[in-house]
Formats: sequence, structure tokens, C-alpha cells
Amino acid sequence: MFKHLLSLLPVVAVATAVSAQEPIKIGIIGPFTGGSSPMGVSMRDGARLAAKEINASGGVLGRKIELVERDDTATNERGAQLTQELIESQKVVAIAGFINTGVAKASVRYPLEKKVPCIINVATGIIVNEYFKDADGKDQDNYLFSISLNDTIQSDVIVSEAVDKKGYKKIAILADDTNYGQSGRGFVESELKKRNITAVYTGKFKIKDTDMTPQLQEARAAGAECLIVYGIGPENAQIANGRKKIGWNVPMYGSWTMSMSNYIDNAGPNGEGTFLAQAFIQDAAKSDKQKKFIADYQKEYKPEEGRIPSAMSAAQGYDSVYLYAAAIKQAGKAEPAAIRDALESLKGSIEGVSTTYNNPFSKTDHIALKRPAGQLGMIKDGRIAPASK
Repeated sequence: MFKHLLSLLPVVAVATAVSAQEPIKIGIIGPFTGGSSPMGVSMRDGARLAAKEINASGGVLGRKIELVERDDTATNERGAQLTQELIESQKVVAIAGFINTGVAKASVRYPLEKKVPCIINVATGIIVNEYFKDADGKDQDNYLFSISLNDTIQSDVIVSEAVDKKGYKKIAILADDTNYGQSGRGFVESELKKRNITAVYTGKFKIKDTDMTPQLQEARAAGAECLIVYGIGPENAQIANGRKKIGWNVPMYGSWTMSMSNYIDNAGPNGEGTFLAQAFIQDAAKSDKQKKFIADYQKEYKPEEGRIPSAMSAAQGYDSVYLYAAAIKQAGKAEPAAIRDALESLKGSIEGVSTTYNNPFSKTDHIALKRPAGQLGMIKDGRIAPASK
């Protein structure tokens, strides 16, 4: 019997050595094609850049990080299917991504059910702390984390500027009819309600609509002094163009998606002066980490005119991979439950691009970015600039 056990030792040792060299698989999911692709591709490329740097430095626990990428095409059903496939077939130990709020809401049931950590690094309409309880109100393990500038923060940034600072009282809201747009509209209305204001006009539009002039004319007829928009890039551009077409030059405020290249480019001069909530502005980079990230991204992917298609998405894709690397290193193993526990108690500082993460999560709070992370940007000369300049 003893001899039999000894004969197995080399096999066990070899198996252990092989296992130690296997890559750590992290799922990356987002829209890499279609109207939301500037956000999805930027997020993916930021994640790739982080993985490349980590692997060049020896990986984590002696193992390389392997990104398993999936294009959800901004489709709820496809996103849910691909999330399930990443967990059950690809056996990823963690997931990072989700750009569109609707896709995120349709997909997060699988990380929760299978107990696989998921950092939502871009989608802003899903408030992950709400998932500490299930649909029946019972406590459950929450494997969802967020490093995005969620819509409760963005709506506060926008309304604080328009109402508190600029003094506008007659507000028009125009939002797309997706989960993202309608959720954002609700948060804006909540912020207005805190100030005893009700929007004088609330309208909606559909994805791929190309003419919003009827809604804009109604908003103008209602006496609106400014316009708050919640939608994705291409449709937002149609709003900016329609506003110019009817000669309605009131200030226009929007969520962070106004920073997308397909808003700035499609709106052209009609988008100049648009105000938007941001967590990271490429042209306002201050730290050495931010400047290096931008330079490395430009060298690796060569974006047109050096402008990252969606700089916030790229930064948060990058940061999410580094947070996972730190959690795996702290846990001492690349197992989902251990990664989740480590994320809730991260030690030391993790210098990211969006921010420096100091104890970003706890057992009861899985949201990293708070109100001070939100800032107001504006479109200036076809790029994003701080609104204060």
C-alpha cells in the first residue's frame, strides 16, 4: 500500500505543476460591434492593456491572465446567453464588463446563481448593492461589484450643475426607451424632486430613431430652459442636430455616454458645449498612471487623432483587471469565492486610472465610486474638457 502511494507522488506533483501554469481565465463581455461599440471596444482594449502589463510582469501567482472575450452586441438575450457560457463552458473564475444596463440586468443572475464574481465596469444603471437581497427579500451572497459612475451619481452631477449652479427651473428630459434611458430619467426626476421641481416636459425616443425634432419642439413649447438627455451616442447626436435644426439653443446636459466618439463625431459643431457627467477625462489626465495609460493605449491601438473612443470605458476596463489581479494575489488562489472575499477586504492601494482604490469594497458595499468621483465635462473642439475650463 505504501509503495503504491509513493508511485503516485510524481504524478500528483506533475499535475500540480501543470495546474499552477494554467492561465487564469477572466471573462470580458460587452458590445464590440454596433452602436454601443465605442464603449465596448474601449473597455475591452483597456482590459487587454492591463492583462498584457500584468503578464509581462510575471502574471499572478506565477500564472498568466487569459481574457475570454465575448461580444454581446448590446442585446439582452445574447448577453445573458454568453454570460452563462463564460461561466459554465469556459469556466472563467471572474467576469468584467457589461456596457448596457439592459444587458447587465438580463445577465447578472448567472454570476449570482453560480457564485462567480462580476465587476460591472461600465454599465451605470444597475445599482449592485440592491442585489444583497434576492427577489423575495432574503439575504444572499452578492457576487456583483461596480466601478462605474452609476446613474445616482451622474444625475446628481447633472442636476446640481443645471439647477443649483445655473438656476434653471424649467427642465426638459428626453430619454431613450431602453432600461438605461428610462432608469436614468427616473434618477434625474428624483434629483429634481429633492429640489421641489417637476420637469416641464418628459419625452422618449427609440434606438435608431433619426428625427427627434417633434419631441424638441414640444419641449420648447413647454418653456424649457435647458435639456437633459439620457441615451446612447448615435441617438444623442440626432438630438443635438435636431436642436440646431429648429434653432433651439438652450443648454444641453447628458450622461457620460455623450463622451462617445459617435456622439461627438456625428453631432459635430452641433454638439459643442454639451455638458456631461464623467469620472475620467482623457485631456485632463494628471497622475503619471493616467498619462502612461493614455500613451500606452495610443501606442497599442492608434485611435484616430489620439482620442480614445470612450476614455471612461477604457479606464474602467483597465482598472477592473488590476482589481482582480490584486484580489487573486491577496487570496493566494484563483477561485471565485476566494476572489469575492478578497475584493471585499482589499489591502493596500491599487492605483487605477479612474481613481486610486483604497478599500473600495466591503461586505455590505460593493460600489467603488462615490459622489466625489463625479465631475462635469463638456464638449470643446471635438474633445472632452473639464467644464470648469
